[in-house]
Amino acid sequence: MDWFSVCILAEKYEVYVFAGSGGTIFKRLGVTSIPIPVPIDLVLFPNQTLPGKIVFGTWETFGSWLSQPCTVEMYLLVYSFSALDVRESDKGVGIYLPNTYSSSSAFTAMLHLKYLLVLATFALPYIPESLAAIGPVADLVISNQNVSPDGFTRGAVVAGGHTIGPLIVGKKGDNLRINLINRLNDNTMLQSTSIHWHGFFQKTTNWDDGVPFVNQCPIAKGDSFLYDFDVPDQAGTFWYHSHLSTQYCDGLRGPLVIYDPNDPHASLYDVDDESTVITLADWYHTKAKQIVFGTPDSTLINGLGRWSHGNATSELAVITVTQGKRYRMRLINTSCDPAFTFSIDNHTMTVIETDSVNNVPLEVDSLRIFVAQRYSFVLHANQAVGNYWIRANPNAGTMGFANGINSAILRYVGAEEAEPPVRNITNTNELNEANLVPLENPGAPGDPVVGGVDVAMHLDFAFTSAAQFTVNGVTFVSPTVPVLLQILSGAQTADSLLPTGSIITLPVNATVEISMTGGLLGLQHPIHLHGHTFNVVRAAGMTGYNFANPIRRDVVNAGSASDNVTIRFRTDNPGPWILHCHIDWHFNNGFAIVLAERTNEWNTTIDPTDAWDDLCPIYDSLSEADL
Repeated sequence: MDWFSVCILAEKYEVYVFAGSGGTIFKRLGVTSIPIPVPIDLVLFPNQTLPGKIVFGTWETFGSWLSQPCTVEMYLLVYSFSALDVRESDKGVGIYLPNTYSSSSAFTAMLHLKYLLVLATFALPYIPESLAAIGPVADLVISNQNVSPDGFTRGAVVAGGHTIGPLIVGKKGDNLRINLINRLNDNTMLQSTSIHWHGFFQKTTNWDDGVPFVNQCPIAKGDSFLYDFDVPDQAGTFWYHSHLSTQYCDGLRGPLVIYDPNDPHASLYDVDDESTVITLADWYHTKAKQIVFGTPDSTLINGLGRWSHGNATSELAVITVTQGKRYRMRLINTSCDPAFTFSIDNHTMTVIETDSVNNVPLEVDSLRIFVAQRYSFVLHANQAVGNYWIRANPNAGTMGFANGINSAILRYVGAEEAEPPVRNITNTNELNEANLVPLENPGAPGDPVVGGVDVAMHLDFAFTSAAQFTVNGVTFVSPTVPVLLQILSGAQTADSLLPTGSIITLPVNATVEISMTGGLLGLQHPIHLHGHTFNVVRAAGMTGYNFANPIRRDVVNAGSASDNVTIRFRTDNPGPWILHCHIDWHFNNGFAIVLAERTNEWNTTIDPTDAWDDLCPIYDSLSEADL
């Protein structure tokens, strides 16, 4: 017997350990039902093990229910280990581990080479359960749970049981079928819901974009709804979140990655998996229904953090790397409010993706990431084995890094399980958005002059004495009938869509230029357009325009009062698409408009399901207490 494998079933969340020889499995360790994933050594060996020692497990006869070894297709996770020796004894089967074995919270596996005593080692980083991947076809249960991601316990709205929902994955060309099951029952928070799949074009499936009263009615508690859409021409880093009021500030958000089998950047990195996804989030100890404009209590990185008045030993997220390897880190700002200045001590970052758009590699030592933005960067683990601070300093809430707030840990395999030493780090090469250049198809639509488009408009943002935001003098108030349904049902014409003053109708195949003045309330507002990526022909801080090779993205910082941030896109996607500030408190107070694109095509290109038709009657029948 020269190897054994650990297999975790995708559906039952049970651990099976198989022993075999020559490719034949003939014994199985008893089943352990546990939340996954957990450190494998804790599953196999309840007592702490030491390198070079014999450890024992109780084996039972292998049945006939499985005729082949574990495979990735059958299981969520498969780990194969080589052993120096495996011996039968009255205690069970002893597995003699090589001296390279390390018991730690990170998985350390001996690569199975099928030859006894021939060993190779590699690290499998600990993946938080919330980031264990599902998809592209999956159920997603939305429920209420008490959580304490920063040491403070409160009720929350969670996807898959966690304040950062499970990572959803697919590959370019996939059909995503996510069945959302609403089990919310806490009336101190919203009990209906909807999910926006941030960054997806949703061509011909505008009804799946997930914005209540624009693309759909909310999904009532006790109900379910299948989001079913294709991703034929998109790959990269995305995320999902509730788009109902400020519900995602109560926890309903998660990462989503579409992998490209032909990624043009593939030669730049060695590792790109669940362990390299990094989510940033703000966290509030007060429920969102009670907040008008909130101040975060803490920052969560991959769902963990500390708050300034809490326990300085609360668990922090750990990202594990192996010295010499190159990692594609996928960074997502899932917050409701703050932008973060992000860096990793002693390491540079080579940015290769901006909001699911490949860009020419650009090396920086820090970057500012606004709400809903995403970056992929390559991190080369080329430093001494040790622990290094990952820093995400917010522009709202408690700033700095005292006692480990706003922080996580980058840990090299072989380093002690300890927090890094306190260091004062000065970064000198922060990302400048204007320096980002798309890798493919550069160039903005229209003529290379200001206003050289079919439709040019300026958006004037303001704040009223009633604590409401306006766009061009109008506060967005959600209609009672979704904008999409208004046309599909024949209730309204394109010229009379509701809400009045907040709908801008755009013609077919037009080039559009939108400029905006930032700095409202002294803040920098992240502006997101659904259904598109756009060309940022004038970024914050620029005094001129770049029509030749501006970066394309779907969230842009509107900048300061001296800026005139300008974007361009083409109307190639029929449907109502909301444009809004992604600071959720601002959106909830009217900071939005809807671009009604190619309205004459909605009835012929957008065909919602019968289940979509049922959403509004079900929601409209709810009592106030059940909304």
